[in-house]
Amino acid sequence: MFCIFQYSNPPINIKHIGFSLMACLMAALLFSAAARATENGGSVYPVGAETVLQGMMPAPHATGVATFTLFITANEFDNSNGQPALPDFKARIFGNAVKIEHNWGIPVFGGMLESTVAIPVLYEQVREGTSHANSEKLTQFGLSNCLIVPLGVAYHKGHWNGFYQVDFYPPAAPYSTATGKLNVGQHHTALSPVGAFTYLSDKEKWEVSSKVDYIVNFTDNNPANGDASYRSGNELTWEYSAMRAVSKKMALGLNGYLYQQTTNDQCTGAGCTVTGNGRDLAVGPEMRVFFGKHSAFAVKYFRDTLVENKCRGNGFWFETGFPLNFGKHK
Repeated sequence: MFCIFQYSNPPINIKHIGFSLMACLMAALLFSAAARATENGGSVYPVGAETVLQGMMPAPHATGVATFTLFITANEFDNSNGQPALPDFKARIFGNAVKIEHNWGIPVFGGMLESTVAIPVLYEQVREGTSHANSEKLTQFGLSNCLIVPLGVAYHKGHWNGFYQVDFYPPAAPYSTATGKLNVGQHHTALSPVGAFTYLSDKEKWEVSSKVDYIVNFTDNNPANGDASYRSGNELTWEYSAMRAVSKKMALGLNGYLYQQTTNDQCTGAGCTVTGNGRDLAVGPEMRVFFGKHSAFAVKYFRDTLVENKCRGNGFWFETGFPLNFGKHK
């Protein structure tokens, strides 16, 4: 679970997805060297969002819609030792996002061309200070970092589904000093190569899914930094789920993610400070229910563990998925 707000004060901070590539990326997550925390522990990507049939894409010429509703509650911002870094810290974040995926039905590299766009809106409430008596409560509502995927490649063969693509994240809504030191989202551009797969057993009784992102961040254009130039380090995320069908309509299982920053932050200019290495391991239950042949909703929960230089708390998600049209394969 990420704290996805931004302060103006100095940071405190398949067919064929290739199993060998997945193994290398997972190893990098587990064994990457110490790195510096992203600015305020935030990220352009809300890790944990994609734990429902991650490798599935619409059929050729079909369009699918997914909605995401989340509530995050965090009472700690941990330091490099996994201990609270702020004496009186609380964050409450409520968000909604819509994602649209389209399969163009155009064959390429043994798969089909697809495109994706997602638009998130967040309400954030943060309290921080040296004690409850002198803590400051901040609230903000706004557009966060959108997701744009002009072209990706989706695969389907037998029990396997998957895709690879490059995600593009433009900066969030422009930073406004008029709203105070809390603004929604990250104010820089990012690119992220992505690979995902979903395996469905016979009669779809078992499902195993995985998705890996490598996020490359560019220089922050937050004017509140003044003469300072801040560039968050790159990030590697692994989201996973394992589900078991308990009826024709319902599946239960586990989901979660592992987060690790892989390169140091870079900061130049007066007042620049970077500290610690960002890390998080989250796990929790997931329930998925089909309410039509091509439609479903999911309810899931995450609890953060092994946190360093990030918010520690709980994440609650409600997600739906449904087609705008069914494509060639009904």
